[in-house]
Formats: sequence, C-alpha cells, structure tokens
Amino acid sequence: MKSNGLQKILKGCRDNDRRSQQALYDRFYGYALSVALPYCSREQEAHEVLNDAFLKIFTSIDRYDEAFTFNTWLRTIVVRTAINFYHKHLNDLVLYDMTEGLDFSVEDDYLSKMAADEVLGMVQKLPPSYRLTLNLFALEGYSHPEIAEMLGISVGASKSNLSKARAKLKHMMTNELIHRIP
Repeated sequence: MKSNGLQKILKGCRDNDRRSQQALYDRFYGYALSVALPYCSREQEAHEVLNDAFLKIFTSIDRYDEAFTFNTWLRTIVVRTAINFYHKHLNDLVLYDMTEGLDFSVEDDYLSKMAADEVLGMVQKLPPSYRLTLNLFALEGYSHPEIAEMLGISVGASKSNLSKARAKLKHMMTNELIHRIP
C-alpha cells in the first residue's frame, strides 16, 4: 500500500502541480541517481539521464499503475532512459580495442577490499556497450536475448560484451589492488 504522502504527491503530479513534481523529484532523486550512475561514464551524464527520466515520469504519470511500487516504475524509466542516452550518443563514442590478453589470476576476495564507490568508478570507465550490457545483466537481471533487443545488437555480441566487461573490470581491480600493496 502506498503512503498517503506519496499518493498525494502523485495526484498533484497528475494535475501538473509544480510543487508536487518538485516534491516527487526531491523524494526520489537520490534513488534515481543511484540507478543512473552505473549506466553512465560520468556524473554529468547521470544528471542528464535523470533530467530526461523525470521529464518522462511527469509526462506519463497517468500510465503509472499503483498496483506496483513506484520505485520499480521509476527504476524502469531511468534504465530505459539510460539506454536511450546510449543510443543517442552512439556516434560520439570512441571505440576501444579490448582484444588484449586479460587472463590473470586474482585472489577471490578482491572485491571485498574495495569500496563500493571505487567499483562504481571502474564500471563507469568501461566502454559504454560493455557497461550497459554488464548493468542490464547483473543489476537488472535481463537475459542476453533481451539485452540484444534493447541495445540493437546480436545475442553473441551481448555475451561477448559481458565477458569483456568482466575481464576489463577484473583487470582494473587487479591493477588497483597491486598499487595498494606497500
């Protein structure tokens, strides 16, 4: 069941009340940013995705079904907006050659030695196609056929992007840990 406060804010948003829209933005900004950041290479991009996502939310608020949680609906819009951002800027991207050998061993608990913001920073440094595939697979739970359809790539490319993203992350994490050794 929705809280009365959220129901009141959503009703105000349906009536195009600017104060209600601001209240909704303020209430969910942090959550939406945490959803957008892993999909973007910089915080500035995440803010652009958020602005577009909230515009979509405000213009399509009548389509929100209150039988579902608002967080889920908002998350879906933010993720899809990030994918649209990727498609819109696809021609601006620098393509990386990731064919270099990345086969090395790392101790099992290397992730536990890193702060979440360090891992996020590394994810943000991944090439956009790798980052999107990794996030859609690992964070959102989409299958490779679903990812392929969303990104307009083949299923094989989705699998390859995920494999290369994991290898690149492992490489970055290993380098970071090596530099920490006194």
